[in-house]
Amino acid sequence: MKQIGSYEAKTHLPRLLKEVERGETFIITNHGRPVARLVPIRSATRSGEDAVAAINPGFRFTPSRLLSLAPAQGITMLK
Repeated sequence: MKQIGSYEAKTHLPRLLKEVERGETFIITNHGRPVARLVPIRSATRSGEDAVAAINPGFRFTPSRLLSLAPAQGITMLK
């Protein structure tokens, strides 16, 4: 994972996006302080699933599981 300053990230965004498409991850800093992470979409999704698995190792994302969780979160599912 590479670190890059916010000014450099803004200046070289097209190049960074090409690298992210190839799987690279960047930490964007502001005056040396990490403020954001630029990650490929697949990594972001996988990270969320990994976080849930770390809390509840037996949990699996299945359509029926997600449908059962929706009402508890106040989400209305359209049929």
